[in-house]
Amino acid sequence: MNIIIYTLVIFGIIYFLLKVLANISSKKISKHLRKLIFIGSIILALILAVGGKFLLSIPLTLLSLAIIKLKGFSIFQLIGLFRLIQTLKRSGRFSFNQNQNIKNSSTLSLEEAYKILNLDINKKNTKDDVNKAYIKIQKKIHPDVSPETARLSVIVNEAKEVVLNNIS
Repeated sequence: MNIIIYTLVIFGIIYFLLKVLANISSKKISKHLRKLIFIGSIILALILAVGGKFLLSIPLTLLSLAIIKLKGFSIFQLIGLFRLIQTLKRSGRFSFNQNQNIKNSSTLSLEEAYKILNLDINKKNTKDDVNKAYIKIQKKIHPDVSPETARLSVIVNEAKEVVLNNIS
């Protein structure tokens, strides 16, 4: 008899929740679900860290960081942007110091252009592949998104032109 009562109560709760969810906008659901996942993963990561399972808490922490968007960037986009900046710094084409002289923009090598666009130089890339890679990066660093990345955007534009000239 108890099982029937519990089943009816559970079905009643599920019905009520589904009815409420049907009337809420998808943006609100997404926003609250994002918060719930963030809080839940942080709590679980803390529990695992306190329990001594640090390696298990790392993926949950990264998951929670990916859910947060910092100034329009997710953590994965920030990692990609960091890789791009490191590639440009190693080639001497980018510096955070505004007064430092940077090499002439016409000296971008083909290999650097492929690295900037995250394309494999040994693979046969089409114009569509180059344009998709270019758009993917520009969505992250376009000056309209973040004015601080205007110089990076210019370098990515040049990289696209170098690769497209090589393909043609």
